[in-house]
Amino acid sequence: MAKKYRVAVVGATGMVGQTMVEILTEREFPMEELKLLASARSRGLRVTAGDREYLVEEALPHSFEGIDFAFFSAGGAVSKELAREAARRGAVVIDNSSAFRMEEDVPLVIPEVNPEAVREHRGIIANPNCSTIQTVVALQPLQQAAGLKRVVAATYQAISGAGKKAVDELMEQCRAHLAGEKGTVQHIAHQLAFSLIPHIDIFLDDGYTNEEEKMVRETRKIMALPGLPVTATTVRAPVVNGHSIVLNVELQAPLTADEARALFAKAPGVTVLDNPAEKLYPMPLQVSGHDEVYIGRIREDHSVAHGLNLWVVADNIRKGAALNSVQIAELLL
Repeated sequence: MAKKYRVAVVGATGMVGQTMVEILTEREFPMEELKLLASARSRGLRVTAGDREYLVEEALPHSFEGIDFAFFSAGGAVSKELAREAARRGAVVIDNSSAFRMEEDVPLVIPEVNPEAVREHRGIIANPNCSTIQTVVALQPLQQAAGLKRVVAATYQAISGAGKKAVDELMEQCRAHLAGEKGTVQHIAHQLAFSLIPHIDIFLDDGYTNEEEKMVRETRKIMALPGLPVTATTVRAPVVNGHSIVLNVELQAPLTADEARALFAKAPGVTVLDNPAEKLYPMPLQVSGHDEVYIGRIREDHSVAHGLNLWVVADNIRKGAALNSVQIAELLL
């Protein structure tokens, strides 16, 4: 009989946590036990996954006794408080927050890109930022074929990345705007409805945001290219789910758009949607609920030598968070 594992999901009542539970069930992860954990205020809630109902428990250090895999999706503060406690009790922690991503002894893993890195873990494996994941999945085939020289990213990020309260706020703002009323601004920096906000996470001293800095540092770490020139501008868009990213890539060697298209068609975890004549290109509404990273608008950048432009779209809650975490655990099996 195949071995089964005792699994815990921390932050099980949040958007990512609930999706994680769904994906564990969908992919038939070999579980002997599934324990759903959250904050004290969520204790006693019930979550349905597959044909079973689970009672949510409060996440405490002793909750991880006997647990084999602990998926964390409750934010950096909770990860810093409990992830090492879980690892000390023998669990392999797969953490979706930014708490450990840049620590030297913590692998930062995208299974399609650097699966071998999981072998280096010492109890904690970090899941990258949602935008970084789909960016690097798109960059990896180009790096392997022609080498990366410089990467410029501009993101259009869905509000689901900021959590359910932010999603609800966008919906309320849309209703208010259409009624000629002023919407509530509480969980988002400004009104997002019918607008764009070039501001995600806190601003740093150099004028970049922490979200932009994450994309730069994480891309270099995952791809083992510490000197790669990367720059990013991250923008919040009035989209419920699905991040979109414009990538302008300079390569070390020539690569035509057709050659890039052929590379992406064979790349793991990638679907090419690229036929402008038929108005075929990826869009967030279309890819929401899907697991792949979708790439379209592949074209040569005539302003530089060996340049390409790409349009990259993915479900930020699935591949950008929950699915990637589960795929990391599957590597360890």
